[in-house]
Amino acid sequence: MKTARLLVLLAGLAGVSSAALAAEKINVVYHLSEPDRAAFVLNNMQNHIDGVGGPENINMVLVVHGPAINAFNEIEATEKVSSGMASLREQGVDFEMCGNTLKGFNLGLDELLPGFVEVSQGGVTRIGELQTQGYVYIRP
Repeated sequence: MKTARLLVLLAGLAGVSSAALAAEKINVVYHLSEPDRAAFVLNNMQNHIDGVGGPENINMVLVVHGPAINAFNEIEATEKVSSGMASLREQGVDFEMCGNTLKGFNLGLDELLPGFVEVSQGGVTRIGELQTQGYVYIRP
């Protein structure tokens, strides 16, 4: 309790309201490489959004690489994965697919569920970049 009071006091002294402190978004990158974990990870991401009070309080990215690409293949995707991804996209979640994986699996973005962008530098490199930008790394 003393910490919260101190933060409010410091914010007031700095000319920043406690509402402005609360408005700062959390930055999170989720990492997925296993196809059988796709629905689980998407569900975790939704729980995370709900846990922070809604999509307005978080910047979230899912970086996918390796065999997990198969879970997002438009032909092979389960309804749970397809609907989970669509719901998260509506809430502003970014979906990024490893360019090396696309090449390795001989697939194009047009063969995946809608919403992915290609990260040409590779998935793991992208995750590292996001971490240097202050994103918290989560691999459920």
